[in-house]
Amino acid sequence: MVPRMNPDASTTTGDDESAASSWIATRGALDQVGASSAARALWQLSNTLLPYGLLWYLMVRSIQLEYATGWTLLLALIAAAFLVRIFILFHDCVHGSLFPSRRANRIVGRLLGLLVLTPFHDWRCSHLRHHATHANLDARGHGDIWTMTLSEYRQASAPRRMQYRLYRHPLVLVVLGGLFHFLIQNRFPTPGTGARERRSVWLTNAAIVSVILLLSEMIGWRTYWRVQLPVIWLAGMSGVWLFYVQHQFSDSYWARKAHWNPRSAALRGSSYFKLPAVLNWFSASIGFHHIHHLNPRIPNYRLAPCHRAVPAVQVAKPLTIRDSVRCFHLKCWDERCGRMVPFSPQPPSSSVDDSPPTF
Repeated sequence: MVPRMNPDASTTTGDDESAASSWIATRGALDQVGASSAARALWQLSNTLLPYGLLWYLMVRSIQLEYATGWTLLLALIAAAFLVRIFILFHDCVHGSLFPSRRANRIVGRLLGLLVLTPFHDWRCSHLRHHATHANLDARGHGDIWTMTLSEYRQASAPRRMQYRLYRHPLVLVVLGGLFHFLIQNRFPTPGTGARERRSVWLTNAAIVSVILLLSEMIGWRTYWRVQLPVIWLAGMSGVWLFYVQHQFSDSYWARKAHWNPRSAALRGSSYFKLPAVLNWFSASIGFHHIHHLNPRIPNYRLAPCHRAVPAVQVAKPLTIRDSVRCFHLKCWDERCGRMVPFSPQPPSSSVDDSPPTF
């Protein structure tokens, strides 16, 4: 039995030997249960990419044979679910966890990046910075959702507050945000990245254009975009929603740099999004996000076994789909009460508002 870990305990100073030994035991258990497997990785690629390709073919044929548009959109919805799963496999390659081989992760990651319209090395750079700075109030802005403290929001200028309110509105953040991120933002290097990251963006763009030209020649450019746009739009919305819920929940964790703790940021600042089995499969178990942030080298297919086998990671309170909808009324981090709150929060002494969110 692995001892339960105090998520607030610091293990870097050596002044708390009990917490340190608890963390070492927990990390060892996670490493043991969470080892990568080439066979599992290949099986996941097979059961994801083959159906995705078949769905693309069926969508193209439904357009060419002039079936009802509803059939094409239904197929697009299913294809989008597979594209979300493809992105999680890409994400695992970014962390070097899908395969035991570092080289295999790089090669497969670059190829999957073409399908999810995301440059491998550039996104890897920004995403690893997200892991290194997540929930640190003094290091925000690296691959995360724009989050202001309540005090910062109240002191901001009127245009700045309006900009923030628009950004946090679900219509902008989710409905439009996915398309913006994958079609526009990913086409340019992340500011401050190196030469390899910038090169990966331009090479990925060139490869994507080549694929578009080839497919447009084969099936027609109108057919291509009638397939690609609804799939990337639906998948993008789902992806933004998942990422939002993973970090933007009521009793999350944020701290100033002097008090920031990586274990607390993982276990308390990342959610355990408990999804139904089907949605958990399509999202490749990314709902176990607290475990992923605790040890990013654990592949998606080992996250659920880690949760079952290691009691220390079971401290995270499950977040349901209904809870995730309520999260969208949370807008700012209130440093006084240590919670995510709406723009006009209730006094700290009041009870939690369980009413449906208003945007």
